[in-house]
Amino acid sequence: MADVNLLGISGSLRAGSFNTKLVQEAARLMDGARLTMGDIRMPLYDGDLEANEGVPEEALTLEGQIKAADAIVISSPEYNGNIPGGLKNALDWISRIDGKPMANKPLALISAAAGRTGGALGQYSARACLVAFGPDILQGPDVMIAGAHNAFDDDGRLNDPNSEKMLAAMMVRLAAKLG
Repeated sequence: MADVNLLGISGSLRAGSFNTKLVQEAARLMDGARLTMGDIRMPLYDGDLEANEGVPEEALTLEGQIKAADAIVISSPEYNGNIPGGLKNALDWISRIDGKPMANKPLALISAAAGRTGGALGQYSARACLVAFGPDILQGPDVMIAGAHNAFDDDGRLNDPNSEKMLAAMMVRLAAKLG
């Protein structure tokens, strides 16, 4: 598939984030994908802020990126069995904008975490949060990279052939959704 506009969203704000690396790997494995990284750094959702100042520019930018994307990949760690606050906050802001920019968009949900489950609980929580947005969330193969601190080489590539194979299979399924 050539010339796919792929939006990547990392649930981790940390420099050197394993989830950002995983999004970049996903784009590399999706033939012809042109990756745009969404930024989830924005003010905490506050109804008073929205009433007084409107939706922040950061949320409007992310919404525009969602609309422009052919497909979306969200990779997120698990924080205390859930999705990180920054990702949830960005979703809350996006939900305040008229229309549903994610509606029917193919979306791959993946995760990398230090623990043994690779972010499974966070990924399940993210699925629940995304239901209201109406994306076409792929149902597998599950891509949950455990022991993320050992999962990438110095170039940011997955160093486990089985993990790379699962991610590549997910990206083939995502590309298939685009026709």
